[in-house]
Amino acid sequence: MKNKSSLLLVYKPPGITSFSSLSPVKRTLGKKVGHAGTLDKFAEGLMIVLTGTFTKLNPLLSQMDKRYVATIEFGNETSTLDPEGEVVATGPIPSLTIIESVVANQFVGTINQIPPTYSAIHVDGKRAYRLAREGKDVDIPSRPITIFSASIVSWESPRLVLFVHCSKGTYIRSLARDIALACGSRAHLVALERTTIGPFSLEDAVDPMDSAALLHHADSSRERLLKIEHMGQLTVSAEASLRLTYGNLPQKSGIIISNVQKTDRYATVSDETGNLLAVVGLDTYGVPNKVMALPCMELA
Repeated sequence: MKNKSSLLLVYKPPGITSFSSLSPVKRTLGKKVGHAGTLDKFAEGLMIVLTGTFTKLNPLLSQMDKRYVATIEFGNETSTLDPEGEVVATGPIPSLTIIESVVANQFVGTINQIPPTYSAIHVDGKRAYRLAREGKDVDIPSRPITIFSASIVSWESPRLVLFVHCSKGTYIRSLARDIALACGSRAHLVALERTTIGPFSLEDAVDPMDSAALLHHADSSRERLLKIEHMGQLTVSAEASLRLTYGNLPQKSGIIISNVQKTDRYATVSDETGNLLAVVGLDTYGVPNKVMALPCMELA
């Protein structure tokens, strides 16, 4: 099957791995498929999926902030900090007043966070979760993350529903653990939903099992590309379009229309009829200096 270049917003249901959720995308659009950030098996919500040459755009998307709705259960901490682990510690249930104070005063802004032991973080060249499964001690250093906002949605003891807007690299499982510890308790996540990634919303996601919807969604990828921060638009001549099919950057003389701001670092490149040809990097003068993805080179 041919690989179609696309930027997709896909809904991942709970109970399957992120890798498994890509299978229907591969069947519909081709085997070259990647993602810009996974979700744990128990979690659900928005995933950005890239196909074809757009898999090379991962660096543009993996830096984006994210929003979650997390359900935290106080009283028990599990080995995995989620519903699938074994209980490893217990603590008293804190009051809502204590939780509100702790969240507001200790968990908004830039904080240091230690990722979960059961995570894909590399430790001495191996995945942390593999070492943990082998019964080995896993020492993961803390790292700075930013919680832009955290607000309590509801409290029905012992469960707290928390809305979190955070930077890349934030583990909500670790956040649940650390909030509980600061409250003199223990906790783990029982549910997690990712609602946004950067400018992209779960409301616009498609079910990857719906092939027709997925194909239609893939055809509107250009609209989503233009939502990426620092992304401009270029239209090039027929000669420059032909050069691109051979992997050659369009020269300044071949640019017919330039809709590029001084702060733009990337641009979509289209021909005169509006066909998306490429995504390129830009120099300080708004001239292409790097080919990042070339959907125009897909097999006809």
